[in-house]
Amino acid sequence: MHVKRMLSAVAGLAIGLGALVVSGQAAQAATNFQLPFPCGQVWEGQTRGPDHPRPHRPYEAIDFNRSNDIGDTVVASAAGTVSRVANTGSDSYGKWIEINHGSGWTTRYAHLSEQSVRVGQAVSQGQKIGEVGSTGGSDGPHLHFEQLQNGDPKRVKFDGVQALYYGTKDYKSKNKCGGSTPSNPYTAEEVCGAGYKQVDSQAVTGGRVHLMYNASNGNNCVVTLKSTKLGTESEVSAFLEVKGQARKTDKGDYGYYAGPIRKAAPGTCVKWGGQVGTTGGYTSGFEHCG
Repeated sequence: MHVKRMLSAVAGLAIGLGALVVSGQAAQAATNFQLPFPCGQVWEGQTRGPDHPRPHRPYEAIDFNRSNDIGDTVVASAAGTVSRVANTGSDSYGKWIEINHGSGWTTRYAHLSEQSVRVGQAVSQGQKIGEVGSTGGSDGPHLHFEQLQNGDPKRVKFDGVQALYYGTKDYKSKNKCGGSTPSNPYTAEEVCGAGYKQVDSQAVTGGRVHLMYNASNGNNCVVTLKSTKLGTESEVSAFLEVKGQARKTDKGDYGYYAGPIRKAAPGTCVKWGGQVGTTGGYTSGFEHCG
């Protein structure tokens, strides 16, 4: 992922300087901030402006929620050094943390239930720093998150894309999903949906095929997750065949997975499989008949 440059071509006019000086400070490229949650998690983010019945302070902040989120892990949005670990008691931020990312950029994480770092500690992007709570002036568990430059709150960006202002939107974390050996940010459970548990799986060249089952409705689900060319559209397929019925296949050029394919098969044998690319796929026999 490329860091987004904040400077225009005008910066090139700075003679003999490594950066353009603005208001006595060096204006440099912004950190490539990510969601402050582990890779693949989906969180509802809300921003509230001055016209909202309960406006945010500051307006640029974003509140994150998801079901049963009390105690959920909070991670560093970007690498840096912990500059504040504070507790305002029963009002304001409550238990909160600030991280200094350099070039004037800091992030703040508020209303925490636990703080897992100390002032002066170096943290990496995606490292756990605390847990979601409801401390301070909070009316329920959530994470209050801010990005600031030179102490001034800025509209939040994740992976270089600005969050929605003003309103509510779901965000999927890419934090610590990348690197030289990136992992797929999706899981088979997430793709198939709530209530599905893994029955079987099989490694294939460039990925893994998963067979899932939902005991509440008797549905099977098959998904093939890629482990190569992640985020790049390439051929991947998944199929599910219930004995005595026609095979159902999902095949196409996808960035992360093929599927989900769901079919009811309570007490019935199924054949399943998938492939990444053009070779090295998997096809089971009829099995898992219970």
